[in-house]
Amino acid sequence: MRLLLLADTHVPARARRLPDEVWNEVDRAEVVVHAGDWIEIGLLNALEERAARLVACWGNNDGPALRERLPEIARVTLDGVRLAVVHETGPSAGREKRMAAAYPDTDVLVFGHSHIPWDTTAPGGLRLLNPGSPTDRRRQPYCTYMTATIEDGVLRGVELHRLLR
Repeated sequence: MRLLLLADTHVPARARRLPDEVWNEVDRAEVVVHAGDWIEIGLLNALEERAARLVACWGNNDGPALRERLPEIARVTLDGVRLAVVHETGPSAGREKRMAAAYPDTDVLVFGHSHIPWDTTAPGGLRLLNPGSPTDRRRQPYCTYMTATIEDGVLRGVELHRLLR
């Protein structure tokens, strides 16, 4: 199962649209995961139409229309992998320990907010992934997103992709 991980798209505030490379990955993915900060509902509508499956939450910059349609925390089990998606996880210091305590029945936590890519594993095995932002690099050298696969109940092949813009 091929996954596309996104967060902090901020469309149309930071970009008018997602980059073509990201749309190509949407077409290839069996599941698109979005960790919030959409800004306007148009991108949610477009991803719901185009993605084979969408698992998503709202972020701190998302207004009532998005919050009505999306949960604060999205949870799903994909081929035996328990996945949670949330926008904010707080400061980076102590994140693994805090999130392992907050999400004890989770194998993978996808989050956003910082626009800073993150890939760590907490003691106990919780994998924490932040794909960065495909549209707003902030203080990062590149805009980014992630892909991964799930095979035989195991998350594999997590890859951070850099966008040249």
